[in-house]
Amino acid sequence: MILYLFPVRTTFIERDLEMIRPVSKIVPVEFTQTPWKLPFFWVIQFFQLLWYLPRTSQYLCFFGGYHTVLPVLFGKVFGKKCTIQAGGTDCINMPEIGYGNFRKKWLALATRFSFEQCSLILPVAEALVSQHYSYDSRISPKQGLLQLIPSLKTSMQVIPNGFDTEYWQDLGMERVKQSFISVATSSSSPARARIKGYDLIEQLAASNPKWNFTLVGDSDYKSHSTNIQVLGKETPSSLVELYNSHEFYLQLSSSEGFPNALGEAMACGCVPIGSAVGAIPEIIGDTGLLLKRKELGTLQQLIQDWMAGKTHLTSPRARIERHFTYAHRRHLLLQALSL
Repeated sequence: MILYLFPVRTTFIERDLEMIRPVSKIVPVEFTQTPWKLPFFWVIQFFQLLWYLPRTSQYLCFFGGYHTVLPVLFGKVFGKKCTIQAGGTDCINMPEIGYGNFRKKWLALATRFSFEQCSLILPVAEALVSQHYSYDSRISPKQGLLQLIPSLKTSMQVIPNGFDTEYWQDLGMERVKQSFISVATSSSSPARARIKGYDLIEQLAASNPKWNFTLVGDSDYKSHSTNIQVLGKETPSSLVELYNSHEFYLQLSSSEGFPNALGEAMACGCVPIGSAVGAIPEIIGDTGLLLKRKELGTLQQLIQDWMAGKTHLTSPRARIERHFTYAHRRHLLLQALSL
C-alpha cells in the first residue's frame, strides 16, 4: 500500500490517485497549510503513519515541506521508500514577492531536510532542478533545488504533467475575438494575485479597453477594470466551454512549476501567452507567445504582432498531444514508483 501525503487536495492529487489506483492500493492523507494548526497536524500525522505502518510499502508526497518531515523519518527508520514530487514553491526562494519555501527559516529547514533525506525526487519541470531566473529583475536569479541546496545528492527524475486530450478538446466553437482567459485559485490574496501575474493582466486590460478578459478561480477577487469578468471555481466541463470561447490563455506568473490550466487551455485550442518561468517555455514551445521580461510594453507588442499576422504559430493542441499526454505521465510515474 502507498501512503500519499500532501498539504492540500488538488486536481493534480486526484489525477495521481486515478493513475495509481488500478495497479496499487493508495491512501491519501491530507495535512494543513495553516501555520497555527501545524503542531496538531504533526501529532495527527504521527499516529496516522503508525496506524498504516504495517500495511505501507512506500510513501509518496506532493511538495516538500512541513508535511514531509515525518514520512521521510519513517522511511529512514523502517526502510521504506519515500518519494517527493517537487511542484514549485518547494524549489523557490522569492521573498520579494512573498513566495517560496526557502524564504522562511523553519519551512526552509523542513524542506531541505526532506529533500536531502528522501529516496527520490520527482520534479514536474526541469526548471525546478536548477534555473537562472530573469523574468522579474527584483528577484534573485538563483532558483531551483540544486541552486538552493548545493549539497543535494538525492536522485531526481523530471516527470511532467499529462493531460487527457479526450476530455480537454477543441470543440470548434466560434471564439470571441481579442478575448483572454486565465485560471488561478486564491487570487483574492494580493500576494497570490501578484505571483499569478494578475497585476500585469490588470495593466494589460486597462491599456486595452476593447479587449475582454476572464479571470477564473476566485469570485472574491476584485478588479476595477470594466473589461475584466471575474468568475469563481468552475467545473471541468464549464472550463472546457470557457476555454473554447476564448482566443488566448494568459499564464503570466512570476513563478511556476508546471501549470495545469495552461496545458488544459492549449488542448482546447487557446493560443497561449506565458511568462518565461518554470516549465511554461517548454509547454508553449512554438505554439504561442513567450514574455521573457515582466514588461507591459513588450507584452502588448507581442500580442499586437500576432493580431497583425506578423507571428506564425503551430497548433497548441498538437503540442500537448505530442509531448504532454496523460498516458506518458502515468507510465513514467508508475515506473518511478516501481509499479
